[in-house]
Amino acid sequence: MFRRVYVPRACDALAYSMATYAMPLLVLATTGSASLTGLAFALEWIPRVAVFGFAGTLVDRSGAAIVCFLASLARALLVAGGGVALVLLPPGTGETVTVMALAAVTGALTQFSFIANEAVGATVSRRTDGQAHKVQSVLIGIDQTATLVGPALGGVLLLNGPTGMLACLSVLSFLSAALALQTPPTPLRATRHGGPAPGGGLREGWKTLRSLPSLRRLVTGLACSNLMLALLQSATPILVEDHFGRSPAAAGALWSIAAAATLVAVACCRAGLDRLGLWRVGAISATVASAACLAVSQAPSYTGYVALVALFMAADGGLTVVLRTLRSQVIPPAAFGTTLSLTILLLPFPVAGLLLALTPPPYLNGLIGACALVQALILLVTFLRLRNDPMLRTTTVPAHRKT
Repeated sequence: MFRRVYVPRACDALAYSMATYAMPLLVLATTGSASLTGLAFALEWIPRVAVFGFAGTLVDRSGAAIVCFLASLARALLVAGGGVALVLLPPGTGETVTVMALAAVTGALTQFSFIANEAVGATVSRRTDGQAHKVQSVLIGIDQTATLVGPALGGVLLLNGPTGMLACLSVLSFLSAALALQTPPTPLRATRHGGPAPGGGLREGWKTLRSLPSLRRLVTGLACSNLMLALLQSATPILVEDHFGRSPAAAGALWSIAAAATLVAVACCRAGLDRLGLWRVGAISATVASAACLAVSQAPSYTGYVALVALFMAADGGLTVVLRTLRSQVIPPAAFGTTLSLTILLLPFPVAGLLLALTPPPYLNGLIGACALVQALILLVTFLRLRNDPMLRTTTVPAHRKT
């Protein structure tokens, strides 16, 4: 488990966090434009959404290991080439086009490795009788540890220019490619041989999603939570540097602090799920996340903003444990990649980037407050409907029945 699952996951998660959190910082450091930063965030996620269906079908048909290997290798070569180009190009249009293209293409490639690693995690979870939430909490802990390190590392490296950050991301991607080859094979590899084309895979994923009310309801609620998360991710570099007068390193440190809070929350959820069950943990996490989001737009200082974002991220970690535990158990193994791709396809990360690009900086706090209110209302309805869902009562095993 440690060598074949957790170590490859850790390396790819660190590369993922740097690609997700540090790329907007790279655009802001290179162009100095808040609008281009928001546009870069949208460009980073639009290709991710576009490749979800194909990536999921490819994982189902070819296996997670080879997909993760090829995606990580391509990302390593691309980022290395982009770093060389930024050294050779003078400041101006060519430099701007290069960083925007890097944000878009690395976003797409990152999703192939992400879906592949999720498929491996689901396979391992299904092999642990009644302990799926413990495996998922370890995997989420790995992801959040990477989020703890990645943004801060990217922000510090950017203080000396983009070359160091891109070189580090390229090395991590090469390591991810090498480690991907030792991950355990997924059962999807054999069952999907000669399966349907990508379009048919998405239709199968949609059919599976429609047949699972528990998953559908959680995806709806977490889509709102992810809109809030994406909006904070894309707006934070602008708010930290323009509104609070801090450096890019401070923006990276914010997400590291938030990731540390999430690690604590995930550890608590691991114990809480045995005693309280999925619905109660999810409802508590949703309540805390909504309250933090409603308050974050009124943060009077950088310290207050960091504290509220950390509180939101901690609560979002609890929601993530709930979703991944349920998802790993209820999605049929032969359709995991396509169904996972479809659930991610519904998440509004590109919408957050477009909202940021269209909103003048003085009105960002108002936008965050409005989205937080919508999130609170939808999460309330979602978890009220989930309260009596039989799937939530049977996914985890009570502590006194565990052996």
